Amino acid sequence: MLTGWRLKLSKLFIIPQRYVMAIMALFAVANAYTMRVCLNLAITQMVKKSTNVEGEEHYDPNVCMDASLVRNYTNTYYRDDDTVFFEWSEATQGLILGSFYYGYVLTHLPGGMLAERFGGKWVLGLGLLSTAICTIITPVTVKVGGATALFILRVIEGLGEGPTMPGLMAVLSRWAPKEERARFGAIVFGGAQIGNIAGSYFSGLVMHNGSWEDVFYLFGGIGLIWFVLWTMLCYSTPNTHPFISDSEKQFLNENVDALKHTKAQKMDPTPWKALLRSVPLWALIVAGIGHDWGYFTMVTDLPKYMTDVLKFNIKSTGILSAIPYIAMWISSFFFGLLCDFCVKRGWHNITNARKIYTTIAASGPGICIILASYSGCDTTLAVFWFVAAMTVMGAYYSGMKINPLDISPNYAGTTTAMVNGIAAISGIISPYLIGLLTPDSTLAQWRVAFWVCFGVLVFTNIVYVIFAQGEQQWWDDVKKYGYPSDWKHGPLPTKAIDKEQNNEDVKEKK
Repeated sequence: MLTGWRLKLSKLFIIPQRYVMAIMALFAVANAYTMRVCLNLAITQMVKKSTNVEGEEHYDPNVCMDASLVRNYTNTYYRDDDTVFFEWSEATQGLILGSFYYGYVLTHLPGGMLAERFGGKWVLGLGLLSTAICTIITPVTVKVGGATALFILRVIEGLGEGPTMPGLMAVLSRWAPKEERARFGAIVFGGAQIGNIAGSYFSGLVMHNGSWEDVFYLFGGIGLIWFVLWTMLCYSTPNTHPFISDSEKQFLNENVDALKHTKAQKMDPTPWKALLRSVPLWALIVAGIGHDWGYFTMVTDLPKYMTDVLKFNIKSTGILSAIPYIAMWISSFFFGLLCDFCVKRGWHNITNARKIYTTIAASGPGICIILASYSGCDTTLAVFWFVAAMTVMGAYYSGMKINPLDISPNYAGTTTAMVNGIAAISGIISPYLIGLLTPDSTLAQWRVAFWVCFGVLVFTNIVYVIFAQGEQQWWDDVKKYGYPSDWKHGPLPTKAIDKEQNNEDVKEKK
């Protein structure tokens, strides 16, 4: 029962605490993405612009021209406001843009294990705190050490942010009732679009009126503010929350599977043997690779495409780069509500829901970006197709993104770490490959890059549709489901065997 100050505090919050947590988690994801992607737009102003002049070796008559961008540069180049340019090739820029994911991949799995053992609050919070600090010191680092120092800093930033998504999923697995998961997914993971919107729009605005350095100070500072609020308002589980109402706590304990383990029934060790042999989990990983390839192509390289190919100025690039993410954010809520509604009505089960919405989120964007590349220099039509691509990608949050909570509510941190960690390899490969495929940033070169993206999206989605599942897997709770008849790899490690069961085993041996 709540007493004294806890009762008074609980009455201050009209919104249920699970939605307070969801809103703060939304801002967590938003902050993570603004700090992660602000370099994507800033680098267009940090690097010397390429030229496309008739008579040059790589002249392309199909390139969208902007006379203001055709200039001569010396080895040292400064803007009128004394902002420094850097002379980095497209391949070097691709390496820098992908460097974040080198660290991000490495700490995903340890982050998931830490979140399951100690709770997701501090794993998520401290991870984003480290990202904020790295973001703030980016301008000084790159000016002192150039491309190499920036590469190293971004790897370190990725190391810090790697545990955040597993930490977030560990928190969600203890706060999101099964019937509300798609809704929670739309709210929380829609923060990625808020981050992309804010990162694109405000980066363009700030750089139009200031310099690229200001972008890192802005978003790093916001990250520090979020960390303070997160530590004050949010907790790893409803049962450790100091001012949640009794009615909401009871509701969550009755409807959240991960809260049904009592102190006498502590979680078993992570069932690695079963995880590594789980076909639905590997299908989810493959789908994650495809989605991340398409998503990172848009997030990382869309600003470069708009600046280098369509020749928008930085303010227009910021605004127009934000529009597709606004569309994705809005559509994610629509798809989330539609998914929950259809499941409750029994029109399709959870497994089919995840497959349907993942297919929409994979095939739709693949088709749209191909159409955008064939729009040539018709900027209005190209932007329309990019917006359409991200709109249908909003179905992703009701599809595979929330799927780890379906198949493994008890080990959501670890399974999410496996999915996101392995899938994030796309964030390393795709920017660098695009840099190699588009050395001169011509329209024809970018078209090839978009066809590659289309192929990856379609192939990985086919694998997911064939093998995905939407129900809790047996290895997530062996006591409840037992071992499948075809399991021939020995018992999974346990240390939470009930005393009664243990006594029965001893009697049988005697």
